[in-house]
Amino acid sequence: MTEGSTRIFDLLQEDCILPGRRPASKEKVLEELAEALCRSGAVKDARELLRLLWEREAQGSTGVGRGVAVPHGRGGCVRRPALAAMTVPEGVDFGSVDGQPVRLVFLIATPPDGKEVHLETLSTLAALLMDEKTCLELEQAATAADFRQCLCRAEERLRRQEAAGGGKHTRRTPQVLAVTACPTGVAHTYMAARELEKTAARLGVSIKVETNGSVGRRNVLTEEEIRNCDGVIVAADAHVEMDRFLGKPLLLAPVSEGIHGAEGLIRRVVEKDAPIYRGGAVFGQGAARRLGHALYRHLMSGVSHMLPFVIGGGILISLAFLADSILAPGAPAESFGANSPLAYFLNKQAGSVAFGFMLPVLSGYIAKSIADRPGLMVGFVAGALAMRGGAGFLGALLAGFAAGYVMRLLELLLSRLPKSLEGAKPVLLYPVLGLPAVSALTMFILAPPVSRVNAFFTGWLSSLDSIGTVALGFLLAAMMSVDMGGPVNKAAYVFATASLVDASGGPVASPLMASVMLGGMVPPLAIALCTVLFRSRFTEKQRQAGMMNFIMGLSFVTEGAVPFAAADLRVIPVCMLGSGVAGGLSAYFRCSLQAPHGGIFAFALVPNWPMYLLALVVGTLVSCLLLGLLRSRLPGRKSA
Repeated sequence: MTEGSTRIFDLLQEDCILPGRRPASKEKVLEELAEALCRSGAVKDARELLRLLWEREAQGSTGVGRGVAVPHGRGGCVRRPALAAMTVPEGVDFGSVDGQPVRLVFLIATPPDGKEVHLETLSTLAALLMDEKTCLELEQAATAADFRQCLCRAEERLRRQEAAGGGKHTRRTPQVLAVTACPTGVAHTYMAARELEKTAARLGVSIKVETNGSVGRRNVLTEEEIRNCDGVIVAADAHVEMDRFLGKPLLLAPVSEGIHGAEGLIRRVVEKDAPIYRGGAVFGQGAARRLGHALYRHLMSGVSHMLPFVIGGGILISLAFLADSILAPGAPAESFGANSPLAYFLNKQAGSVAFGFMLPVLSGYIAKSIADRPGLMVGFVAGALAMRGGAGFLGALLAGFAAGYVMRLLELLLSRLPKSLEGAKPVLLYPVLGLPAVSALTMFILAPPVSRVNAFFTGWLSSLDSIGTVALGFLLAAMMSVDMGGPVNKAAYVFATASLVDASGGPVASPLMASVMLGGMVPPLAIALCTVLFRSRFTEKQRQAGMMNFIMGLSFVTEGAVPFAAADLRVIPVCMLGSGVAGGLSAYFRCSLQAPHGGIFAFALVPNWPMYLLALVVGTLVSCLLLGLLRSRLPGRKSA
């Protein structure tokens, strides 16, 4: 709030204040407030304003927590910037981020050219409502006049604080920096960035977000910005360059927290509740949780770099088998996949070569995530040795962690050497000293017991009867819908990917991979179909997003369902059931897959593919119909 800025007191007239109401639902709250603004003359059409408000709610509830909601809309139906307010002593369900009922509601309405007023009003309201005392006084106001005077006093207190330069809300806008990254570098990376930017605008906080996505780093933070910022938020499940933040207040969080907990992260930085980053993990409050997140982030860094080798190699090997079935149908079965020239090229000279890098790349990039560049070479070697020793996927995974932490230890031991030897460390000392240590650790300590675990796991999978296989397929496929791209989803996917290689690192077809792929395709496809069959349950924007989900679902991009799940948590159990049904049916029909990606484009590579397609259709219909029955028709919309 600066001198001459729009005052909340001036925007809120007494006839637009509704104290002590008992609305039955969120719909009633918005209707009463919109009608109040219409009666005051600030709004021409209450129904059009309601449409704008519901479009905003479809993007995520404006219930900001602590019993407060701030719905807002900007459009041609608004004649002048205005506010309406309501107190609900008994509370009303508003779908708030903290799940608590709302007792205090402010509705902001601005015309199309009122963007600055809109954002300024949001910012000032956010500052006022961060004060619990102010909120309590407003909730207890008996009349509209009392409510308006209480708001006037709170606004004056805020102005005095800013003029004095003290308190939480000073004239200087806090400068917050953020970095977002997810293992695949697609949906979650950019969703978290948008949510942080949107929340910062609402709170009146200046923010710049760097995205570490699949197309590289964008909006990169500069040295000057880092030097002058108040604090940094790193919302990432993949490797992020951290050394540049040494000495700055820093919060490290999963990328999902950047989407669902952006306000809490920004408030902690603004309120000086972030530990100083000294390198390595960020310890202090919640250290165990952050350590677990760091381990997960290192694993996902290896997996994300490994996937192109597995996907490309696996699909080419599968195509080689398809080519042989067409070009060399009577050839010997023991050389199937290499009998025709085309199949031999796709399999032996392309696919298998790429696939052979899977375990070394996994191990190498886990080690690099832990120890940066010194860990990369020894991590590659550790993964190759794990593969040679029969330790397979699990052995390469453990070898990558071992290599990374051995190199971190070596860096610490060599940190006291003279500065004149700094140039010799990365090219001489780290590889010559680290390589024998990591090789011995992998070959003599890790590989022997892990190879026995691999043999047991392979035997256990082979011994499963049809009921056991169906149950495991159902479980893994359902896990793909728990958080739709988050840790549980990735755990199921990594487990299935591990089943694509035998103990020596060779490619094999996996029924688990087939189930998991269907499990990841069902959520976006079910939502897309539901927006078509049950149109009245969705806003125009949701229906448009639903059409894009057809493409994302067919391409095995589960994240397309995330915005719908965030807005309506019932989406998750419904999609879990449909995904599980699809995965269980796939296992029942004995479908298997050698490629860990590809979606509908990999279906031709699946033995018994018609039944595989049937499993997908059944699972999608289960989730679609259940979701359509659970959702209510939106106000003002005709039946579907």
